[in-house]
Parts: sequence; C-alpha cells; structure tokens
Amino acid sequence: MSSLSTTATPSAAPVLHGRSHYPHFLAIPTRWMDNDVYGHVNNVVYYSYFDTVINQYLIREGGLDIDHGSVVGYCVESQCRYLAPLAFPEVIDAGLRVAHLGNSSVRYEIALFRQGEDAPAAVGYFVHVFVAREAIKPTAIPPGIRACLERLQR
Repeated sequence: MSSLSTTATPSAAPVLHGRSHYPHFLAIPTRWMDNDVYGHVNNVVYYSYFDTVINQYLIREGGLDIDHGSVVGYCVESQCRYLAPLAFPEVIDAGLRVAHLGNSSVRYEIALFRQGEDAPAAVGYFVHVFVAREAIKPTAIPPGIRACLERLQR
C-alpha cells in the first residue's frame, strides 16, 4: 500500500528585485472580470499582463507590426511566481527588462507591482522566439526591435 505525500517541495526562491531594476513600466488597470471567486486576480490573468507590457513595448518602441510584419514573436516559455495577491480595482505597474538577448530569441523578466510599492506582487519571465511569419521558422530579430530590446538589458 502506498501513500501520497501532502507536502510539496518548493522550487528555488526567486531573486526579487525592486522597481529600480526594471527600465520600462506600463500602468495596467485591473478589470472587474480579472478577479476570481476568491476576490483576487486569477492566476492566468498575470500572463495576460506579461504579454501586454511586452507587446506594447515592442509595438511602440520597436516598430513591431502585429498585422502585416514579416517577423512575429512566438512565446515558447513562460513562468510566474505569485508573491502577493492583486485585486480589482488596483492599477498595476508592470516592470520589464531583458535578461538574455540572442540572435532570434529574447528572455524578458517581468515584475508586477502595486502602485507606490517597491516589492513585487509577482515576478516571472517570458521567452519570445522571432519567426518569419510565412515560413514559421526562427529568424534574426529585426534591427529596430533589437535596438529597443538592448535598451532594456541590465
């Protein structure tokens, strides 16, 4: 007879950085529909915030053309550590930086902060591989996008 353990083995603690470690911020208002039945933002919504701060930056600063551009970014990996609950009607400051910039890929690090707080409520990462839209094959990051990503490197 076997027994199941109810003790989870925690993964390594994330390295937590305050606001000063993130060169770009986007204020994102939470929405009523972001809350779940427990009264806080549902875990899956955090990934939407990550996607929003990244793509807003790429479109505005790097010239990413999501409708007609020959190169698009595909998310191939993401992760989030939840440190404190967020809830509607808060406004979240999403901090963004680049941890690794390769030829065709980039690893972003994101932190979600309550406005006015230095400690993050959530931290995570998001990996984009840039691909040729038609061929769906990895391709070099276009110069304009690369330049804006270099500005986010720490």
